[in-house]
Amino acid sequence: QVNLVESGGGLVQAGDSLRLSCAASVRTASTNVMGWFRQAPGKEREFVAAINWSVGTTYYGDSVKGRFTISGDNPVHLQMTRLKPEDTAVYYCAARPPGFESGYPYAYNYPTWGQGTQVTVSS
Repeated sequence: QVNLVESGGGLVQAGDSLRLSCAASVRTASTNVMGWFRQAPGKEREFVAAINWSVGTTYYGDSVKGRFTISGDNPVHLQMTRLKPEDTAVYYCAARPPGFESGYPYAYNYPTWGQGTQVTVSS
């Protein structure tokens, strides 16, 4: 069984940067794709970014393109820059085996999840 542990959340001001990290307890084929999702109160879980370790490709949600960068092996990092109040959410790390890239933005395709870390951006 793979466990994911996120770290790095906190309270920042608009325009600041923050880096989240996610460490997997083991590295297997089931963790070849690592994703970040976020969920704000009253909203659905939103895709943020994903990385396919085996081929080195990255994917981003439209709302974070150009501001967030996913990188790393284990741990995987989410570097967040030019943060906005609307980025406030609980950020979750997730893992899945590789498959069709079209499935990467959908939370239901990820069987393994971390406990989440709170990111709060004040205006």
